[in-house]
Amino acid sequence: MGDSDKGHQGYTEELQRNVSNKSAKLLRGAALLGAAAILSKLLGTLQKIPLQNVAGDTAFGIYNAVYPLYILILFAATAGFPVAVSKFVAERAFDGDHQGARSIVHVSTGILMASGIVVFVPLYFGASEIASWIGISQTERAIRSVSFALLLSPMLAVLRGYFQGYQNMVPTAVSQVIEQLIRVITMVALLLYMVALAYDEEWIAAGATFGSVTGAAAGLSVMYVYWRKAMRQERESGVSEDDRGQGLSDGKRKEGVLQHKELSSWEWAKRITVYAIPVCLGAIVVPLLTLVDTFTMPRLLEAAQGSEGEAMRQFGLYNRGLPLVQLVVMIASSMSAVLVPALAEAKARRQDELIRFRAEMAIRLSWLIGLGASFGLAFAAVPINVMLYKSDEASWTMAVLAFTALFSTLNAVSASVLQGAGAIRTPVKALLVAIVLKALGNVVLMPRWGIDGAALSAVIAYAAAAGLNLVQLRRCTGARFALRPYAVSPLLAVGLMGGCLAALQLLALPAVAAWHVPERLSASAIALVCVVGGAAVYALALLRSGSISREELRLMPELDRKLAPVLAKLWPAKASAGPRNRG
Repeated sequence: MGDSDKGHQGYTEELQRNVSNKSAKLLRGAALLGAAAILSKLLGTLQKIPLQNVAGDTAFGIYNAVYPLYILILFAATAGFPVAVSKFVAERAFDGDHQGARSIVHVSTGILMASGIVVFVPLYFGASEIASWIGISQTERAIRSVSFALLLSPMLAVLRGYFQGYQNMVPTAVSQVIEQLIRVITMVALLLYMVALAYDEEWIAAGATFGSVTGAAAGLSVMYVYWRKAMRQERESGVSEDDRGQGLSDGKRKEGVLQHKELSSWEWAKRITVYAIPVCLGAIVVPLLTLVDTFTMPRLLEAAQGSEGEAMRQFGLYNRGLPLVQLVVMIASSMSAVLVPALAEAKARRQDELIRFRAEMAIRLSWLIGLGASFGLAFAAVPINVMLYKSDEASWTMAVLAFTALFSTLNAVSASVLQGAGAIRTPVKALLVAIVLKALGNVVLMPRWGIDGAALSAVIAYAAAAGLNLVQLRRCTGARFALRPYAVSPLLAVGLMGGCLAALQLLALPAVAAWHVPERLSASAIALVCVVGGAAVYALALLRSGSISREELRLMPELDRKLAPVLAKLWPAKASAGPRNRG
């Protein structure tokens, strides 16, 4: 073998090692980013509970009326830009053009800072007008308070996109967690301070929304520290650490740089904006569904109650169940999402039978989790309500709203599977249908049933979106949804769980009364026992009926490892049964 052949083979092997290392780094980064997202969402979901406990349902209602508006505007202004920035930065970084990557950051910062100011001005100075559109004048201060976050979030989005372009997910993950943590700390601190000084609900809600500003500032500070560190390392070494990982010599880098046509800042701005806008449009669909309640429920409630204060209190009562629903959806989606990359892999290999099996598995897992969680929350609504919010008001609303956990989970997971199968437009269309149904449902049902009608319209809207996704999923993958594994066995398990929870609560009430246990303490104990006991009964019933097989458990090794000893003791024959051949 000649020297040139050896050199070429050595370069090829080195390049393969670098590609393998990059793939492993990308997977680790994706896992880290996913864990950070779950933790930050968990903090964001549970932060609402102390707000209601300390400030009451009126301030809780004002906060929940304003925050979806902020999220919608934030997503519309920034959601697509981290993706666009990471794409163009990755292209420049691969060819060693780090100056070009920094130029993309500068251009993107200019675009987003301008858009942030354009949105901030009408939001701050037009807060009174926006509050009148919502129909509740008490939201004005909270709208002004949250508007300042739009001056900070754009730069935060750009820096996250920059590091993601280098496949470095650590800065984004750390900044997400710090942002959410500071947001929660600010909200709780201002909440306690304002309540102690007897501020009214309008000021308290404004203090709670101001947590978004301090959170964004904290997240931006973290990203700036990483940015300065990266720039310092690059100056000291002459080449960034990520550049070394590409396995390209200086000559190759220069050659790669020359392959790019030099673009002006204006041309880069156009390219980045054109790429980001479709992503932004897709991202705002879900906040739009939440925003429907902001612009319909307060007006309808005020018309029925005759009082703005009572309308906001009722709106706060309605929102009691939403953090729990969001928590269920987050957990179920993260557990089911492990199958989506496997689906994309099977599609790339054109393994149609495997695509069908994995799509069915993802949907069935989300169905079983969502079904059990929805019925469990509904059966234990009263003790959970008292445990979290001090009273049993609107427990029936919480019970109805619990069923959005099932359809929201199905909708989220089916949308991910459809995207993995290449049908990216269907989830957006389905959610647009859900938006229309939610608005019509509020208008038709709320005059008759109040917040219970709003909860029912939410269930109908999410059910319609999930149904449309599942119809398209069946067309794309050939997935089949048989009656027994989706209805008969799970509903029997739900019935058994419901019977156990009802018996538990009926037996616990006399004992609590006899021992003179404080109401909230007893409700907390009953609620926790219901959650743990209900989940155990439901899971064992599913395993005993064969709704979940050992083969399917093996798709989740950690869960299979923990359940294997239990299955071996309870049902040796089932535990030792070999997997079915499903392709």
